[in-house]
Amino acid sequence: MNTYIRILPIILKPLPLLLNNTMKMNKHLNVKHLLWLCSTFLVLQFSITSCKEVIANETFYTFTGEMVTDYLQNRSEKFSDFIEVLQRAEIYDLLSTYGTYTCFAPTNTAMNSYLQSRGLTSVSQMTRSECDTLAYSHLIKVTYFTTDMNDGVISTTNMNDRYLSLTCDTSKDDQKNVRYLINMNSQIINRDDSVENGVVHTINHVLTSSNDLLPTILEKNPTITLFCQAMKLTGLDVLTSKYMDPTYSCSNDSVELGILYHTGNEWETGYFMKARKFMYTAFVETDSVFAQKQNIRTIAELKAYAKSVYDLTYPKDAGLYDQDWTNRKNPLNRFIAYHFLDRLGNYYGLTISGDVKRLMQVSSVMDATDTYETMCPHTVVQVSYPSDGLYLNRTRIGAKFPVRGVKIAPSDSLALNGVYHYIDDILTYSPETKDVVFNCRFRFDATTLSSDFMSSGARGRAGTATCTAFKDGAVKDWSFSDKTFVSVRNRHTEFDSYQGDEVVLLGQYDFTFKLPPVPEGTYEIRLGYCAMSTRGVIQTIFERRSIGSWIKSPCGIPLDLRVNALNNAIGWVTDASNKETNMANDKAMHNRGYMKGPDSIMKNGNPSFRNSSATFRCILTTRYLSADEDNYLHIRQVLDNPKAEFAFDYIELCPKSVYDNGEDTH
Repeated sequence: MNTYIRILPIILKPLPLLLNNTMKMNKHLNVKHLLWLCSTFLVLQFSITSCKEVIANETFYTFTGEMVTDYLQNRSEKFSDFIEVLQRAEIYDLLSTYGTYTCFAPTNTAMNSYLQSRGLTSVSQMTRSECDTLAYSHLIKVTYFTTDMNDGVISTTNMNDRYLSLTCDTSKDDQKNVRYLINMNSQIINRDDSVENGVVHTINHVLTSSNDLLPTILEKNPTITLFCQAMKLTGLDVLTSKYMDPTYSCSNDSVELGILYHTGNEWETGYFMKARKFMYTAFVETDSVFAQKQNIRTIAELKAYAKSVYDLTYPKDAGLYDQDWTNRKNPLNRFIAYHFLDRLGNYYGLTISGDVKRLMQVSSVMDATDTYETMCPHTVVQVSYPSDGLYLNRTRIGAKFPVRGVKIAPSDSLALNGVYHYIDDILTYSPETKDVVFNCRFRFDATTLSSDFMSSGARGRAGTATCTAFKDGAVKDWSFSDKTFVSVRNRHTEFDSYQGDEVVLLGQYDFTFKLPPVPEGTYEIRLGYCAMSTRGVIQTIFERRSIGSWIKSPCGIPLDLRVNALNNAIGWVTDASNKETNMANDKAMHNRGYMKGPDSIMKNGNPSFRNSSATFRCILTTRYLSADEDNYLHIRQVLDNPKAEFAFDYIELCPKSVYDNGEDTH
C-alpha cells in the first residue's frame, strides 16, 4: 500500500491542469472524458485503501526523508563547496522544500579544479552573481533520472535557462559501466540518488556556461583566428549576435498551464514558449586544419581559396563582388555563411541518436540524416550519422562513402545564443557538393522546417504528454491562421512517424511554410504521413515568390489523410518474394501518385514503414525549383471538422535525376 501512497501525488498532479483546460477549451475535453477521469480517480482511491503490497520491496527506492539539501549536508565532506555556492546564491532553502528538482552536484574535487582554473582558492572569493550562475547551472526544476534521458539535449532548461546535453559513452569506464556525460565533459560518477523532492547526480566536473554571444566566444578562442577574422570582415558576427526577440510575448496561462489537446490516440499538453530566442550553430575549422588541408595561413590566402571555390559554384557572380565583403554574394561571405545555421544544433541534436536511432533507423541501408538551410542564401548542408560519428555532406552507396564529407568533433562549445563545433576538414558548397552529394532525394522531418522548432528545444524532447505549442509570428518560415493550433510533439519510438516526432496542426487549420532550398531542377514534392481516422482532408497549394509577386497553383485534388493505402485508388500491396513483382507494384502505385513508406524507417525496432499500409507517401506535385527563389507549400483543411488533425511528419524533395533512374526504396 505504501507504494501507491508514494505515487499518488504524481498521479493527482495533472488533475488541476485537466480541469483548467476543460474550462478554457471545452472543445478538447467533453463530458465523457470527465466521467472517465473521475471514475479513474475513484478506482485509484479504492486501490489505495484496499490493496495489498505485492511487489518486491527491492524494486523501489525506499525514501529516507532526505531533501536535496539533506542529501548534500549528510555528505558534506564531499559537497561542502557546492553547499556554500547554493547558500550564497540564496537557493539552498528552496531545495529543502517539496518540489521536483534534478541536481547535478559537483564534488569538492571538481569545485577545487574549477576554482583553480579561475585563479581562486575558495568559494568565498566568488561574487554573489557568480554563485547565482553556478548554482542555477546545476539545477533543473524537473526530475530526470538517467533512464528518462537519451543522448541529446535534456528537454528542460536548467535554472540558468540553458539546455544541457547528455551523452551515453558506450566505451565504458574501468568498472565496465556505461559513462554518462553532461555537456560532454562532466561525468556522472554517482547517478539516480532519489530524494523526496527530486534526484541528485554526482558529477566530477563543474558545469559552466558563458554569458557571451556566439561571435564573442568564437573570438576568444586562440585556435580559430582565421575563421574569426573572416567572420568579422563579412559581417557574420553581426548577423549571429541576436538573442531575445523583443516583440514576443505570451500569457502565463499559456506558458504554465498550456493547452490540452487530442491527437491520434493520445491526450497531450502544448506549452507555449515563455520567450522566443534566436540561436545559432557554427561549424569551425581551426587554424591548423586550414594549414594542413589547403596550406592556408593568412586571411589573404583564405580569401583566395574562397574565391577559387565559389567562382566555380556561382560562375555568373565571378568577379562582381570580390571586394564587397558584406555582400551575400561575395565568395568569402558565402564561405563563412555556409558554416552557420540559424538554429540550435547540439552534437546529438543535429540528427537522431541513441535509442531513437537504434529503434527507428534501419542503419544497414541508410544513415540517420537531416538537412538544414544554412546562412549562405539558398544553400543546405546535410548531417549524417554513420557508426563512427557525425559528418557533413557525406554520400553513401551501400557500405561505401565515395564522398567522405567533413567530420564533426563530438564537443559542444556553448554560448548564450548558440553552439559551435570543430570540423576536421574545410567545409564548402562546392560544385561537387551541389552536383554530386546533393544529387539525392532530400527528406525533411517536419520539426526541422523552422529554426524555432529547434532553438526552442521543441524538437526531440523526451516525455509522454508535454509538447511545445507555437504562436503565429514566432515560427520562422511559417505562417498560420488564428484558427490553427500548432504543436511539436515529443519524440517517441513507438509512433508511426519518421524520427518519432511530428508537428501537429489542429482546428480549421490553414498554414504556409517555406520549402528548404535545393539545387536547381525538377522535383517531385512528396508528403510522408500516417493515415488515421482522426485526420483531416487537405488542399495543398504550391506558391513561389517571384520578382515581387506570388505565383500560386493548387496541387491536384484534396488529399484525404484518413484513407489507408489499401484503398484501390492507392493500390498498396504486401511485398512479394520476387523483386521484379515489387518493382512493378511500386511503379503502378507511383503512377497513381503514391509510394510505399521507406524501408529505412521503422517503429520501435519493428518492420519498416514499407511494410505498413498506414505509413506511405503521396506525390503532391512536380515542380521546377530555381536556385534563387523561395518556394512554399500552403496547406488548408477543407473538411468541416475543427477536431480533424494533421500530424505533419515529413516532406521529400526528389530530383528527376533520381526518380527517373531507379530510385532506391530507402
